[in-house]
Amino acid sequence: MESKKQFFLECYKLGIIKFGQFTLKSGIESPFYVDLRPLASDPKILKKLGHYLLEMLSIEQFDLICGVPYAALPMATAMSLESEIPLIIKRKEAKAYGTKKLIEGIYAKGQNCLIVEDVITSGTSLLETIPEIENEGLIATDIVVVLDREQGGRQLLEGKGYRVHTLFTISEAVAILKEAGMLGEVEVLRIKDFLAGKEVKFEAKKRKSYEAKLAKTEHPSAKKLLEAAIEKKTNLIASADVITTKELLELADQVGPHIAALKTHIDIINDFDFDKTILPLRDLAGKHNFLLMEDRKFADIGSTQELQYSYGVYKISSWADLITTQVIGGYHSLDFFLNSGVIAILSMSSQGTLTEGGYFEEATKVALDHPSVIGGVSQKPISEDLLLFTPGVNLADSGDGKGQQYNTPEHAFKNLHSDFIIVGRGIYKSDNAEQAALRYKVAGWEAYLQSL
Repeated sequence: MESKKQFFLECYKLGIIKFGQFTLKSGIESPFYVDLRPLASDPKILKKLGHYLLEMLSIEQFDLICGVPYAALPMATAMSLESEIPLIIKRKEAKAYGTKKLIEGIYAKGQNCLIVEDVITSGTSLLETIPEIENEGLIATDIVVVLDREQGGRQLLEGKGYRVHTLFTISEAVAILKEAGMLGEVEVLRIKDFLAGKEVKFEAKKRKSYEAKLAKTEHPSAKKLLEAAIEKKTNLIASADVITTKELLELADQVGPHIAALKTHIDIINDFDFDKTILPLRDLAGKHNFLLMEDRKFADIGSTQELQYSYGVYKISSWADLITTQVIGGYHSLDFFLNSGVIAILSMSSQGTLTEGGYFEEATKVALDHPSVIGGVSQKPISEDLLLFTPGVNLADSGDGKGQQYNTPEHAFKNLHSDFIIVGRGIYKSDNAEQAALRYKVAGWEAYLQSL
């Protein structure tokens, strides 16, 4: 088998460690970020990982193997398959139905259980997990860890009497990468200072300009949107939440000179008629050089979304430059939006939204990978490889009393690094929609320039 060093470099190619500036759950700024979940997607690497972890142990002393959910579960499974030591599964939360068990599998009191963890930082999460296993009458003496971030976790656990076996430390990982020419001296020193508890100074992050993003993007809708923004000096998207064709067309004509796109909810138009609603709307979009963004928020399986997108009375695929969609259906549910740039709903502006935590992370991964996705709707910063559309923007940053939480243009561009702001009631409910759109256009563009 290859050397441990070669194995690490093979793992690293999967993107398990990223270097830069990252905000951890604790709020601390870290010069590196560890995510070992990609290892589970490569069966050969996962099998080798199981071998390396077992190699550190005297496996005859263990009766059971248990991985800490969720990232360590496939690692524990690989170890169980190679060693033929039975696997048990610990749930994050006990089932609220059936047996309501916290530990799944076949086990008996008094058995010695090996704990498997992917990454160890402070060690506190393990100190919460292990007692739940011990409460079942099992004995836990040893913990095997793939990567130790060297932030006190190992010392804490060993101080409690547990034996901790670590495959790699972050210092070893950094040394391997430096030797391989994959990590520079500045980054290495920054990481050493961080691990020593010293304050780490990062260069201020600079957002990419529209010109820089235009140079990199390949999707025709993204190009068209960025070109309109640059030509018209606007990052404003007006939301047309009106209910008649007359109101829609009047609003589009009034705000058209000041916007990059008009966001529609076409299914709320009471008197919708394709020829009388969509055709003149397309003419206005051409006249004023703005895109049409249908805020359909698709949220179904791919085959159903294909029908909703292309058929029915609205025929969205025939006129919408941009469409919004939830990512709840997974990667392939987005495969059928062929004529439009897809904007994924990554988070929402309503109070108590469920698009937080794990959903945001997984939805962002899909958005980054799918070729049809040009950006995301979000209340927090996202990757600069996506265009960020920030809704709920109002020059007055209070809520509306219905759960809507507003952002100012300054907040959107300075703190979120937004690319486009979406304004609804601040424009279409105003006494003069054209003047209101102009105010938001100027405020948004100034906020964008200052953020550069």
